[in-house]
Amino acid sequence: MKFRKQAAESGFFGKLLALVTGTILLGLGLLFSMVALTFIAIVALAVFAYFWWKTRKLRQAMREHPSYGHVIDGEAIVVDEFKEEKPEGLSTLPPRNPPPG
Repeated sequence: MKFRKQAAESGFFGKLLALVTGTILLGLGLLFSMVALTFIAIVALAVFAYFWWKTRKLRQAMREHPSYGHVIDGEAIVVDEFKEEKPEGLSTLPPRNPPPG
């Protein structure tokens, strides 16, 4: 209750000071938000321009060779490799291919 009593006793000049301080803080907040939003917009534009520049060759290749709706689909299965045990004395070199002819 002490706070309410002090606020009530502040009078006209206290309320005027609170109004001016609030107005200044509101203005500073708006100014800061405008600067922050401008910075964010510039960074977003730079990122967009970077990706646009890096993908220009891909876009050109896609224009030159359209897929016409063809989709290549496939699956991959991972198979655990195993080590084949060979009897001792056999060579571990791959077999030679005979010359053609």
